[in-house]
Amino acid sequence: MVMAKAARNTVGILGNVISFGLYLSPCPTFYKIIENKSVGEFKVDPYLATVLNCTFWLIYGLPFVHPDRILVLTINPIALMIELIYIGIFFYYAPNQERKKVVYWLCGEVVFVATVSLVFLLVFHDHKRRILAFGIICDVFNIIMYSSPLTIMKKVICTKSVEYMPFYLSLANFLNGCVWTAYALIKLDIFILISNGLGVLSGAVQLILYGCYFKSTLRDENVVDVKASQLQLSVSDGPARV
Repeated sequence: MVMAKAARNTVGILGNVISFGLYLSPCPTFYKIIENKSVGEFKVDPYLATVLNCTFWLIYGLPFVHPDRILVLTINPIALMIELIYIGIFFYYAPNQERKKVVYWLCGEVVFVATVSLVFLLVFHDHKRRILAFGIICDVFNIIMYSSPLTIMKKVICTKSVEYMPFYLSLANFLNGCVWTAYALIKLDIFILISNGLGVLSGAVQLILYGCYFKSTLRDENVVDVKASQLQLSVSDGPARV
């Protein structure tokens, strides 16, 4: 029992480290935004979605919901802060119309999270039912976010090019999913398992596609791959990205 707990803590810490690296992966993109003093065609939507996702996983890890998920709780406040910094940079350099969109979305997310959390906490008074309620909503948002790579996978297949699917980010996503899946299996957590099982599957498919189409990709070293970072971000949140 002690060995299982130690193994789980070790895997959880490793998962935190990998997840932290994934959350930092968009930094070059935001450096370009600062350098150009413009957001260009960059879209903030995945980052707004990640804020919502991280917030619910943070709540899931709180003691009054789940008393034994400290390693889920540790990464998500950090991730939330990083995502808000990204959104802040976008907001500073975005045109007025995009700024309004960010404000509306964040206000809507605050209201939504507060309403759902209040209802769940008032209706469900024991850990078991709170874990079930918040676990389901966390998985729903993770499944929605995991559907986004389908766009880039389709693009890879249609163009026979992996230009917009960076290998190391796909590999990191795959490894992140594997680590958190192992964490969920050592002491079964079905909600973390579902999220990260999908993460492993998504990462594996991306790596297979990369192997199939790598040689046929024409590369231009002078092109800054901003779109790749955008399309891949949504699979960088989580525990599945807890």
